[in-house]
Amino acid sequence: MNKQIILLPGDGVGKEIMESAKVVLNAVASEFGHRFTFHQHAIGGEAIDAYDTPLPEDTVKACKGADAILLGAVGGPKWDALPAAKRPEKGLLGIRKQLGLFANLRPIKGFNSMLHASPLKEEVIAGSDILIIRELTSGLYFGEPRERRENGNAVVDTLYYHRSEMERIIEKAFESARLRDNHVTSVDKANVLESSRMWREIVEETGKKYPDVKVDHMLVDAAAMKLITQPNYFDVIVTENLFGDILSDEASVLTGSLGMLPSASLRSDGLGLYEPVHGSAPDIAGLGIANPVGMILSAAMMLRYSFQMEEEAAEIERAVNDCLDQGYHTADLSSNGGMKVGTKEMTAAIVDSLTTKSVSNSICSMYV
Repeated sequence: MNKQIILLPGDGVGKEIMESAKVVLNAVASEFGHRFTFHQHAIGGEAIDAYDTPLPEDTVKACKGADAILLGAVGGPKWDALPAAKRPEKGLLGIRKQLGLFANLRPIKGFNSMLHASPLKEEVIAGSDILIIRELTSGLYFGEPRERRENGNAVVDTLYYHRSEMERIIEKAFESARLRDNHVTSVDKANVLESSRMWREIVEETGKKYPDVKVDHMLVDAAAMKLITQPNYFDVIVTENLFGDILSDEASVLTGSLGMLPSASLRSDGLGLYEPVHGSAPDIAGLGIANPVGMILSAAMMLRYSFQMEEEAAEIERAVNDCLDQGYHTADLSSNGGMKVGTKEMTAAIVDSLTTKSVSNSICSMYV
């Protein structure tokens, strides 16, 4: 199978971890008889420096013609003084909007060998396996008008949703729950927001088409508390843009490191943009110590959701887990002993596990 993949390394550590994903995908292609063709384009701060825009038209055009897109990270203090409309983050928001990537999927699952690194007690986080599904292209972040009024003494932001935008993300949640534990928790603020009241109505309507899926409603403040006190209560969480942004960031720290977590932004036809949830980490860029696991697991999500390569995706996940169980870890991971390695060495260990089904002690021993 031949697939065209656009690489958007972006800023900071993005280039280093993108190279790791490319190495792993080439190993998968060799093992399973696929062909992945990579094309690299600019986004974020890198694009601002080269093209005076965070999202060049050539990048958009290439992404529209791709089978899938991998993104590293955007942003950094170098561009903090720019006007909001020209900041690197506008490139990420813009590509999601241009491609119609309305569904953000963020899995939150702890690795057994890393549970000690969670801020929660191990017995609280153990067994947690959450999929947060966030609406990505509407809501408060995109509504108009947004402006300052009364000589700058008042502001207006608009929370706008069309029914169809709610329906498609809620449908995605029920479909996803059927592939997991058949439980959807819908998060809203229906006690005060009209948009949340319509959201809740649509969840109830959609739930009638999925009688095998358990549905419950939870106010966003209650959901934030329960994520900390009882994370293994949740299976699939579905919510609108703002709430999803906050809750997914809260949940991402439960496993102990942002560097471990992938995400996917999808549309209905399977096109997706895949990226780790961590930022560009400009303070460690170029040092060779960035954790590549979140980027590599994002590539695994790409294989699963855009290419329907379930076996290949599962093999990447197994290889990552094997390396962690062997004690290999990058500097951001707290470890009980084991071997601290750099970006390239962690990648090499994962590739070794992919190709031999085990991790060779000799690969990383020189980097302890």
